[in-house]
Amino acid sequence: MHALEQMLRFTTLAVVALMTLLCLVAAAIWGPWLLIPFVAFGALTLLGVHDLRQPDHSILRNYPVLGHMRFLFEGIRPEIRQYLIESDQDEEPFSRDARSLVYQRAKGQEDKRPFGTRMRVYDAGYAWVTHSVCPIHIEDTDFRVMIGGPACTQPYNASIYNISAMSFGSLSGNAIEALNKGAKMGGFAHDTGEGSVSRYHKTGGGDLIFQVASGYFGCRNGDGTFNPDKFRETASLDQIKMIEIKLSQGANPGHGGMLPASKISEEIAEARGIPMGVDCVSPAAHSAFSTPLEMMAFIAKLRELSGGKPVGFKLCIGHRREFMCMVKAMLETGVVPDFIVVDGTEGGTGAAPVEFTNHVGMPMVEGLAFVHNTLRGAGLRDQIKIGAAGKIVSAFDVARALALGADWCNSARGFMFAIGCIQAQACHTNHCPVGVATQDPVRARALDVGSKSHRVARYHRNTLKALGEMTGAAGLGQPGDFMPQHMMLRLGDKKMVEASDAFTYLPEGFLLNTEEESAVLSDYRNRWNRADEKSFAPPPF
Repeated sequence: MHALEQMLRFTTLAVVALMTLLCLVAAAIWGPWLLIPFVAFGALTLLGVHDLRQPDHSILRNYPVLGHMRFLFEGIRPEIRQYLIESDQDEEPFSRDARSLVYQRAKGQEDKRPFGTRMRVYDAGYAWVTHSVCPIHIEDTDFRVMIGGPACTQPYNASIYNISAMSFGSLSGNAIEALNKGAKMGGFAHDTGEGSVSRYHKTGGGDLIFQVASGYFGCRNGDGTFNPDKFRETASLDQIKMIEIKLSQGANPGHGGMLPASKISEEIAEARGIPMGVDCVSPAAHSAFSTPLEMMAFIAKLRELSGGKPVGFKLCIGHRREFMCMVKAMLETGVVPDFIVVDGTEGGTGAAPVEFTNHVGMPMVEGLAFVHNTLRGAGLRDQIKIGAAGKIVSAFDVARALALGADWCNSARGFMFAIGCIQAQACHTNHCPVGVATQDPVRARALDVGSKSHRVARYHRNTLKALGEMTGAAGLGQPGDFMPQHMMLRLGDKKMVEASDAFTYLPEGFLLNTEEESAVLSDYRNRWNRADEKSFAPPPF
């Protein structure tokens, strides 16, 4: 079946090559007038051979000749675009516009657009940056943030825009290598995802955030429990700059996973430290800790084993009280993570139950505001850096997250677009047409590492350049100066408000100080009073 599928992908090229040969033979038998179709089919054959060899377009390397139909339709898209916007209910305008923006920036093409915005500016949820009549020109747009609290001996000077978690296994080796080489070129970080550090990460040579999830891949015993010696060995790599404990991801929160034995290659087994021929289970919950206090002890342990590198955790906010349990445990033990990454339920994934992607977990904006204010209320905000993830593709997305409390942002979707993802939504089938989300070596070959790594670096650079222009337009000296009052929101009743009214920065230490009172503070305090650093279990009502 696999061989047949591979053959069908190259059927068009095979047919035109055969027709070229037949026309040549026919011309020799019946006359020179048959040289006309011979030339036509010969040109298509040469085009197909060129498609197989060129490095820029993965779709053509996987679908020679036939793949040009896609570019033909793209060429006439402006004429039919209004029809598509009005009739296409399967793909939201955000996805089309975001993909187009990333492709232009990754390829170094002009990203200006005539005739103004296509956003429906009167719709609820529309947001914008307030600009200044005294704009500032920002020359250096290599914006960075130092991550590492008082207990961290190897702080990391991170870019404010990095590659979010995507595992080798979900992505092809070529995709991982292209992302990581691009990260090295641009001087930013690449999160390994829960699949651990593969040979393709190491070949790329870029900075890595080593994600430790419930399966403890890359640092596990045979029974799936955490192995400190294997963790120390991996965490000691120079490429590893930070350690991220994954509690949950936005697109699939509270849900484990299983990689069937049939899909486990030798390379995946090597990276994850798992045996061949056995289903690989990723549990929904960690086995190394089960209470907030145990979680803080685990953080301290990983910091020690890693030689003092920044250690934090990633989560999509679910029960808000549970996050407050963690914060209470920080105060009780004095163990404070160096960073927290807030993922939103709008984040993407290769495959997850539809109900989870659509209806489980808190969106990034609300989750970010909650985490930021809870840490302010506990007096810990200045010790912990906050990252944000969840459909962050453009400079505006970054600016909005920074204004609402983030220190830096991660993106998976944007960087996948940069290496050629066309959102074919075939990630779970192993039939990705551009070689991004597949373990099929022939399909993966279509993704040229050299070409796509330059696109990754270029997309990062141009996005930060756009962020610098937006920051300067707001009259600010750096993106970290964005505050909620620099953002405006349109509400459902057609009124507009400052983001500071919808997502207020609450007072420092208010959870520890009960003197100030308001409805918002009381809501936080009531939940805080129900939180217990000794257990995640809900208290009796």
